[in-house]
Amino acid sequence: MTIFEVPNLNETINYVTSLFLKHFQTNPSICCYAPGRVNLIGEHTDYNDGFVLPMALPMVTVIVGEKTDTQECTIITVCPSVDDPKEIKFPVPGVENTILTPGRPMWANYVKGVIANFKAGKLNGFNAVISTTVPVGGGLSSSAALEVASYYFLEALNKEDSTVSEKALACQKAEHDFLNMPCGIMDQFISIMGKKDHVLFLDCRSLEYKLIELKDPKVTVLITNTNVKHKLSESQYPIRKKQCEMASKIIGKSSLRDATLADLQNNREAVGEEVYCRALHVVSEIKRTADAVEALQQEDYVKFGALMTESHNSLRDCYEVSCPELDTVVSAALEVEGVYGSRMTGGGFGGCTVTLLRTDAITKTVENIMQMKYKNPTFYVCRPGDGAKVIPLTEL
Repeated sequence: MTIFEVPNLNETINYVTSLFLKHFQTNPSICCYAPGRVNLIGEHTDYNDGFVLPMALPMVTVIVGEKTDTQECTIITVCPSVDDPKEIKFPVPGVENTILTPGRPMWANYVKGVIANFKAGKLNGFNAVISTTVPVGGGLSSSAALEVASYYFLEALNKEDSTVSEKALACQKAEHDFLNMPCGIMDQFISIMGKKDHVLFLDCRSLEYKLIELKDPKVTVLITNTNVKHKLSESQYPIRKKQCEMASKIIGKSSLRDATLADLQNNREAVGEEVYCRALHVVSEIKRTADAVEALQQEDYVKFGALMTESHNSLRDCYEVSCPELDTVVSAALEVEGVYGSRMTGGGFGGCTVTLLRTDAITKTVENIMQMKYKNPTFYVCRPGDGAKVIPLTEL
C-alpha cells in the first residue's frame, strides 16, 4: 500500500530557502505559496459559466526570492525528490522594449504569462527559487498553483495589492496567452480562496462563491493518481470547449449555463449527436453540482457520493474524457463498503480520481485498487486546505 505523505510546508520552505542561499549567496526576503486543488464535482462546467465545487489541497508550490538591482529575472526550479535544479533567465518586460513570449522550458511560460499580465507598471528584477509538492500532470492543477504563487510573489516584490478576481483572471489569462490552453477560472480561484476544512462552491459566471464546511472526521477525500497521461488530453480540451460553444449558439443561449435539458432535446438533430452528448454532460453536470451542494450542507454523504458517480459516468459516456485506467480505479473504489462515490477529476484522459468515503474505509479501498493489473497508483488522503499566502520568513 503506497499512500503518499505530503511534505510538511515548513520543510518545503526550508528546502527552497537553502537552495536559494546556495545559488545566490544570500537569504531570500520573500516567501509565498499556492496550493493545487481537487474538484469534487462540476467537471468541464467552468468554461461554460457553470458551477464547480473544488477544495484546496495540502500540496503546494512554494516560491522564495528577493528583489535585485538588475533588470533581469532569474528563476531556478527544482523538485524536492529530484535534486536537479533548472535555471532560466529573461529580461524584465519593458526593458529596451522587451516583450515576453512563450518558449522553452514549458514550465517557465506559466511564470512569464503571469508577469506579462501583472497589473503593476514597471516591474523589479528578481532572483527566485520555485519548488512544488503538487503532482505535475496529474489533474490536480499544478499549473494554477504555479501561476497563483507567481502572482503573490510579484505582489510582495512590487508592494502591490489586487482583488481576488484580478488575481484569478490575470492567472487565467496567462494560461490562455502563454500556454494556449482555454481553461476556465476554477483552478486559479480555488488556489487563491481555499480555506481549511471547507470546499468552495463557485459560480463561474458571476464569480460569487460560498465556502461550505467539510470537516467531519468520519469522512475523508481519497485522491488516486493513476500515473498515466494520454496524449489526447491537451488536444481534446479545446475541441470540447468549441463543441460546447457550438451547442449554445445553435440553441440560442449565451452559454450552456442557460440551457435546459428540454432545449437540448428540442435541438438534438440540429446540433448533431456528438455535440448533443457533450452539451448533455455540461447541462446535467451543472445541476448535479447544485444538488451536491445541498446534499453536503445536509451532510447527506450518500446522496453526494451518488452524484459524484453519476458525474463520472457522464464524463465517460457523454463527454468522453475518461480512459480505461480511470474507469478501473473508480470501479474498484465503488466495490468497497464505506465508499460513497468516486469519479475522475481534472481534464481527463488520465490523471486522478477523487473518492469520498468513510475514514475507516481508506485501507480497504486502497487495497482493492492496488489489485489492478496496470501501473501502481499513488494515493493521497486529503482534507481541505488553505489558499495562497505570503509567509514572513521571520515566522519560520
